[in-house]
Amino acid sequence: MSVLNFKVLLKTLRAISNGTSRESCVFQVRVMTSPSDPAEELLRQLLETPYNSMLQRDINISRIYIVKCEGVSHETEKGLFRWPTTKAQSNATLPCPGNAQRNATRHCKLCLSTHWSAPDTNQCLLMVETIPDLDHIDVTPENSMDVVELIQRLLSDHSELTYPELMTVLNKLKSVLNVSLVTPELALALISIISEILESDSDLTPFTNLILEITAAVGDHLQGHSGSFSLEAPALALAVVDLPKGPFSSLSFGVSSRLGVLNPEIHINTVPFLGTVAFISLPSALNQSFPEPDPPSLTPPRVLFQFFGSQRLFKEPESTKRHQRLNTFVVAASVTNASRPITDLDKDVKIMLHHVVPNQLNRSVQCVYWDFNRNRGRGGWDSRGCRTHNTSVDYTTCLCDHLTHFGVLLDVSRTELDPHDEMVLTFITYVGCGVSSLFLGVTVLTYTAFEKLRRDYPSQILINLSLALLSLNVVFLLNSWLSSFGMYGLCVGVASTLHYFLLASFTWMGLEAVNMYLALVKVFNVYVPSYILKFCILGWGIPLVVCVLVLVLNRDAYSSHLYTDTRADVKMLSGFCWIQDDMTFYVTVVGYVGLVLLFNIAVFGVVLMQIRRMRANRPAGISGGLLRDLKGVASLTLLLGLTWTFGFLTWGPARVPLLYLFSALNSLQGLFIFIFHCLMRENVRRQWRMHLCGCLRLEDDSEWSHTVSVGAGRSNPIPTAPLDQSFHSVKSSASNSTSSTSASSEKSDPSTRRPHLALLVNGLAFPRAQAGCSHSEPHRPVAPDGPFASPPPP
Repeated sequence: MSVLNFKVLLKTLRAISNGTSRESCVFQVRVMTSPSDPAEELLRQLLETPYNSMLQRDINISRIYIVKCEGVSHETEKGLFRWPTTKAQSNATLPCPGNAQRNATRHCKLCLSTHWSAPDTNQCLLMVETIPDLDHIDVTPENSMDVVELIQRLLSDHSELTYPELMTVLNKLKSVLNVSLVTPELALALISIISEILESDSDLTPFTNLILEITAAVGDHLQGHSGSFSLEAPALALAVVDLPKGPFSSLSFGVSSRLGVLNPEIHINTVPFLGTVAFISLPSALNQSFPEPDPPSLTPPRVLFQFFGSQRLFKEPESTKRHQRLNTFVVAASVTNASRPITDLDKDVKIMLHHVVPNQLNRSVQCVYWDFNRNRGRGGWDSRGCRTHNTSVDYTTCLCDHLTHFGVLLDVSRTELDPHDEMVLTFITYVGCGVSSLFLGVTVLTYTAFEKLRRDYPSQILINLSLALLSLNVVFLLNSWLSSFGMYGLCVGVASTLHYFLLASFTWMGLEAVNMYLALVKVFNVYVPSYILKFCILGWGIPLVVCVLVLVLNRDAYSSHLYTDTRADVKMLSGFCWIQDDMTFYVTVVGYVGLVLLFNIAVFGVVLMQIRRMRANRPAGISGGLLRDLKGVASLTLLLGLTWTFGFLTWGPARVPLLYLFSALNSLQGLFIFIFHCLMRENVRRQWRMHLCGCLRLEDDSEWSHTVSVGAGRSNPIPTAPLDQSFHSVKSSASNSTSSTSASSEKSDPSTRRPHLALLVNGLAFPRAQAGCSHSEPHRPVAPDGPFASPPPP
């Protein structure tokens, strides 16, 4: 006799709990010649003699009947190895594939179930390093499990698969199913691979039907079990039920998952309970579609249930996108080798699905099934034969007269974007709002710090507009952070505040247009007492009234995705605090903004027509600059918020490009206001130079003094005046007596200032206040500063 593979075992928990300090061991004994007594008795006697009876009850002797390892083929990432039949306790040696100078070895380990140990292939080079290398491997019944394990190792290094890689992997899985006996071990490995593909970031749209067919084939071909058998993976679950003989009454399949964890758990013939995410109940009428057993004792009817925990698999092609999205996971039921298509059942199949996003706003839902033939064989959702039985915030119950893959579509009024575009647009918006907030703060600081800059009405209106936009940007940037606290009251407050400042911003844009209209069209005989005070009441009061009405009539319109998680009985908030009610959104945002923009566009058109008439009536010798005119139009467009009209055009093929343009222009509106009304205005720069350097004097050289001297002392026309000088040409030609009454003195009481056409949207020239106005004249609106300003003509 000889002792082999002696191994000391660690103390077991039971031995430690009993207070014993003895070690245990295991070993094999090779008996070279047959003794007269049976080997087992002789071994026991030899072991017991030195220790009396102390070890008697702890000795366990078993005869080993398998003393060799059978030849096998082993597919690895280093190639195919065909290991020959080898005696136990011996090594097999093979040359490395692709390099015969190096060897691989494998040990045949002797034990109760003698088997091959893991091969030592350290000397061999990698033959399968990437997924495309799988194309060179032929799948056989002997190496099918090795190929599956190889695919699992390769997928562990990939978070996203390309089209060719997906095609290679799925084709190999099909080959494995075609040539192999699908044991529970192999089936679990296949399901795990499919689950990993579903969880990846790959584009699965072209492969939806193929993946569904492979998943169904795993259940149809599964062997080596009795009754029912379940397979579960993080994003996929499958249950096979072999029905016993006798009449079929009903059968149900349910799936539940723990809070925050997708891993599904299967329940057969269990009533839905708290935490169920999918449930399907089959009627007794299904018995008519069961296949006839052949022979009757060998093939019982089999029902296959499938659960898909990934919505990415069921995306329809871009050309067929609808204003609906899948809002549940997908559950399927089928009968293996059915005798006829399972359609038009006398009794409906009942499907209950849990909403991924709670239907808090009671939007329309539609029960659908996956039609493999839609979209030219790529598959798509169809509603024929299915109807909605009932729906709530968290669940929808469907009734269908056939078996297939079922889901629930949710109407999405505000259509969602592709995830990549949404991410980029979000980045642009947040960066733009951050930049705008910074420069709007500088603009407000500039006009409030320097008293001479805020004397006229346009500057005061600009300050209020900048404050509204600054508040809007700040609340928008803080929204997601405040929403993360999960407090319903806080979210309502944030949403209503964001709504208020959005409406206030557009109200002040509209008041900019009103002031421009009064200054340009209603120049004479316009008396508006407490002009700016009334504007402030309208600009800040109207949005407040709208938001208060919304809070009184429908407070729930302000929220985020607030819902109660039934599995944990807790309220959860996610996303962005904003208006969630469609009616409130379209009336108080789309309608309100649309009306303001329509009015601003009309005023913008009037301004352009007035400019054209002034061009025609200006004195000879006065020429305009095209670049200056373009800057003026751009300044007006941004000041009146006309770039927001792109939001009404974001539909059809140009939707995504227009959304990019919309996000870039409007998130940077504050930056543009700073550029046109601070950076490009000489008087603003002069004020900052004087404040920072203390080296400039405005007493004799100030903009206002210069304007007075121009208005009162010049008698010759300016030969190179730009287009915007035509404002004064029109005014002079209309009445020679009004030149001295069209401005207010810098030294006069600010409350008696009157409009001056040269101040219209002056973003590039000095704001001009002329002398010669008496204190008894009525108050008139002053046009906003703009690029069309010019010295008054003689």
